[in-house]
Amino acid sequence: MLQFADGTRVAIKGLGETLAELYAEDRPTNQETAEEILARLEARANFIPPGAAVRREYRYHLLKKYEEYVEYRHCKDHQD
Repeated sequence: MLQFADGTRVAIKGLGETLAELYAEDRPTNQETAEEILARLEARANFIPPGAAVRREYRYHLLKKYEEYVEYRHCKDHQD
């Protein structure tokens, strides 16, 4: 689930799986990865509205989700 600054919440199909795939590929947390997340989610039949501003906001929030996921996995992996 993504939540935007205006309070809008959007369910994203396959977000967890996509983040796990990218983590397994050791992808860095950068703009290139944000683009890849967006592309993979669109391939999973998620509708991402057109328009540069909207897509930029999606990339920002998706990258934040990936950063949170990476931090969680690093902590979890170091506990084992």
